[in-house]
Amino acid sequence: MLDPGGMAYAVAPGNDALREAMNKGLDEVIADGTWLKLQKQYYPGRAIPKEFVPGSGKGSVEKPTSNRASSAGGSSLGSVWSAFFDFNAMKKAFPDLLKVGLPNTLILAVTSGVIGTILGLLLAVAGLSRHRWLRWPARVYTDIFRGLPAAVTILLIGVGFAPLGIELWGPNPYPLGILALSLIASAYIGEIFRSGIQSVDKGQNEAARAIGFSSGASMRLVVIPQGIRRVLPALVNQFIALIKDSSLIYFLGLLASQRELFRIGADAAANSGNQSALVLAGLFYLAITVPLTHYVNHIDKRLRDGRPMKQDSDEQVPGDAEARGIAGATDSETQK
Repeated sequence: MLDPGGMAYAVAPGNDALREAMNKGLDEVIADGTWLKLQKQYYPGRAIPKEFVPGSGKGSVEKPTSNRASSAGGSSLGSVWSAFFDFNAMKKAFPDLLKVGLPNTLILAVTSGVIGTILGLLLAVAGLSRHRWLRWPARVYTDIFRGLPAAVTILLIGVGFAPLGIELWGPNPYPLGILALSLIASAYIGEIFRSGIQSVDKGQNEAARAIGFSSGASMRLVVIPQGIRRVLPALVNQFIALIKDSSLIYFLGLLASQRELFRIGADAAANSGNQSALVLAGLFYLAITVPLTHYVNHIDKRLRDGRPMKQDSDEQVPGDAEARGIAGATDSETQK
């Protein structure tokens, strides 16, 4: 039995009752327009032959051109080139990748990155707390979300709530995907922040406390800013990983307007039997991640070498006058 999308459903030989029931059900959803609505919503690029009669098993299905068949008689190099670098297929997929896939990928990554950074900072502070009721939950949370594969976490959060009758955002899986990515990112970012905070010399905190800062103010104004500065390269690396992990959201069955780069490339490849659209999606990912990678290297080099001062000798550094005033007052007191 075939449906209009060219999908075959296997039925055991001799089980005519099941086959007829499946055909009948498929005919009903086609007749009332449900199938056509779902087809346009989830597979907008899949063309259906006009002569195809769905559900009944009659008519012919236009099958995607096989790479092997299309390259029969050609060289191996030529077949590989046509399968992965068909510029016509890339040109056809480019508008959807640019207008739909790229914005959705960036929305997923940036939103999840912001939420994950906030949660990660809270986890880092809780993990360094002297109170067990804060420290242990933070450690358990971090161990769980760092230990589980990202795909498992996304499926558990994106699909697991529905059978329990919990619909946080209705049937829309997009916010659940952002939530899952945020929780995953927060576990890693929390550890990055924790290592950065612990790398700050304890004397910094002690000096801040000695001049009257409270414990919270010392952490917020002195220790955390220095710790964040030291782990900026690791944070950008984590954001790059988040961009790539956004491709796993396709597990949740996004709508056509919600598809990210990988899903659009995979759909185009499945519809055409050619992998060129998927290669183009990969080039989009590289266009985002490669500049960020070089930016990370630049930040890391600047932090290691130290930023050179480019100020003239007669140019005052902010706060320099106050520092000289304090030093002058101290010298006067000493002379007296």
